[in-house]
Amino acid sequence: MPHVTADDGAQIFYKEFGTEGTPVILSHGWPLNADAWEATALFLAERGHRVIAHDRRGHGRSTQTWHGNEMDTYADDLACLIERLDLNDLTLIGHSTGGGEIVHYVGRYGTARVAKLVLVSAVPPLMLQTDDNPDGLPVDVFDAIRAGETANRSQLYRDLADGPFFGHNRRGDVAQGFRDAFWLQSMACGHRAAYECIAAFSATDFRPDLEKVDVPTLVVHGDDDQIVPFEVGGKRSAELVRGAVLTVYEGSGHALPDTDRDRLHADLLAFIDA
Repeated sequence: MPHVTADDGAQIFYKEFGTEGTPVILSHGWPLNADAWEATALFLAERGHRVIAHDRRGHGRSTQTWHGNEMDTYADDLACLIERLDLNDLTLIGHSTGGGEIVHYVGRYGTARVAKLVLVSAVPPLMLQTDDNPDGLPVDVFDAIRAGETANRSQLYRDLADGPFFGHNRRGDVAQGFRDAFWLQSMACGHRAAYECIAAFSATDFRPDLEKVDVPTLVVHGDDDQIVPFEVGGKRSAELVRGAVLTVYEGSGHALPDTDRDRLHADLLAFIDA
């Protein structure tokens, strides 16, 4: 399986769709892996793009390291992948936690290799409620996820899949296959990585990173997102990125790459090819 080796020796797995065309990197959410993006990768590759999706360290087929389960290292691993594959004129697309990863990459490495940025149901600018972020979510929300991860992670992932991740608790129409795939990918994530990543996606302040974004940016968010509420995530990120285009999916939840696949694919392709 293809890997790149990070500075600390961790092996970062990636898969590649297509060999020519403008490159696109797809960054996945917690606690998933590159498989979460397969339909999108195939769609974009069939339309002339070279698409790469990687497993974040600790997730899927990448090394389950004891250390480095935080945003600085995630961004450094992404930089390693981009540099090893020598990617330029690149579109970075991140869903949920992956949105934080790609924004933090820009904050640490700039946009010399990046042409465009897409945030899909993404965690920036800051999910956690703090004194200077009063509209964020209380720490109790994330402590409950940590408690579930510790007590019975398999059940936690079942509950997320059958409830807020896909919005199945409100819509009741999300295919069993999507929910099963979420559970399967989640169980492939290392226990320590999954636990520590909760703090990484919830407590990392991405506001300084967003201020450094100087490339065309598309922000896509559902206004019924129960994981990253629209008012906390997409709306505020679009306000912080100069010239960002905000596209709101009315009535849609968090898992847009699955539940709103056709619309999202069309929006991504139009933005990349513009």
